[in-house]
Amino acid sequence: MQSPHLQSQLARGRSNVNLWKIPLALSLASVALFGLTIIPDALDALGMIHLPFWLTMGNIDDARAILSAMLGCVSTVLALIFSVALLVLSMVATLFGPRLLYRFLHDWVTQVTIGLFMGTFVYLCLVFLVTHQDEHTTFIPQVSLITAWLLVVASFGFLVVYSHRIAASIQNPDLVARIVDDIRPEVAPAPGPPGRALPAQVLEKQAADGAPVRCTESGYVQEIDHARLVTEAEAADAVVHVLFRPGQFVLRGERLASVWRAGKENGHAVRVEDHVTIGRHRTLRQDPEFGMAQIVEIALRALSPAVNDTFTGVACVDWMGDALLVAAEAPRHEACWYDRAGRVRLRVRPVRLERLARLAFDQIRQAAADNPAVLIRMLDMIRRIAPLMPTEEARGALRAEADAIRETAAASVSIQLDRRDVEAAWDLAATAARSPA
Repeated sequence: MQSPHLQSQLARGRSNVNLWKIPLALSLASVALFGLTIIPDALDALGMIHLPFWLTMGNIDDARAILSAMLGCVSTVLALIFSVALLVLSMVATLFGPRLLYRFLHDWVTQVTIGLFMGTFVYLCLVFLVTHQDEHTTFIPQVSLITAWLLVVASFGFLVVYSHRIAASIQNPDLVARIVDDIRPEVAPAPGPPGRALPAQVLEKQAADGAPVRCTESGYVQEIDHARLVTEAEAADAVVHVLFRPGQFVLRGERLASVWRAGKENGHAVRVEDHVTIGRHRTLRQDPEFGMAQIVEIALRALSPAVNDTFTGVACVDWMGDALLVAAEAPRHEACWYDRAGRVRLRVRPVRLERLARLAFDQIRQAAADNPAVLIRMLDMIRRIAPLMPTEEARGALRAEADAIRETAAASVSIQLDRRDVEAAWDLAATAARSPA
């Protein structure tokens, strides 16, 4: 039986990709704004205050004509924005892959633009509703009319920002570079105070001997609340070993974690499942490997026979090199979290740099088997980043990739001149990968 906290986490994991939160908030804000601006209009109609003579937009016919024109204009543009947004999403899914849709759905400029026009439309409808004339009274909300005009101007001004944002965001190099920017905060060192590291053999034995924690739902590990797990493990005098890192898929009933404690009969229970978010899709949060997989996906689509875009493939290789440097510059740790006394309380399977190096080049090499330009750029990138790798294992992985690229070119590149260029690039890459800078 799932706990309520876990159920709420799962619900958030399923619904955190949306296009309605900011538009809904701005629409509700427009209702509140109408409530504020109608107050001076009502007081003026009752004769309790007198608005300046210049604060007017004409008689009842002028007000209705202005409101009708603004309503038609705003509703037309709002429909156009939705059409453009759907077109962009369709294009992104086709060119870049469906896993990058969330970047455009979460874009605050898109959501604010839709929200401004929706809020303006709601505000105009409310103002149009209260603007009336009968045989006894005439009510023209002058303050609300002026505010409506200002909202329309602001909405169209933001439409220019939206158009620029869309034009910039669908450019391949800009999109890939922003993915690398999002990877940077996800390779930060383990938080919390330093502590006494345990030998890897001891940690593995604890994980094997500890009490198993079964996963109640199939899905991807999206996020781990390290601080709360450390607090609960400290209270229970236990060590929690999470056997899956963020980004890995867990099956229902599979062993998600192991809780080891010296005194197995004592201590509080550690509610591991309450602090590990499981969802139906991967997220970049705590999962830098997913960011690199997105760049790989863009490269694979660009190098497919249907697209055959060498320049995008080369750009992906360039930014993949930067992503590897981001991972290499992060402080090394064994993904262990410690309590205030310096004892290990939580361990998560770490992402090894050599694994990221293989992820960066394996599939791109396979897709670019008959593309010497991309193969040569990959070898050149290996030459430039290999000396900057902090471990021999990472440099060894890059050497293996360079050898695989050489073998691929020998088997698939038919032009002798291209093979010689690949051979020359491999020689430089292999030499650079033998030793650190």
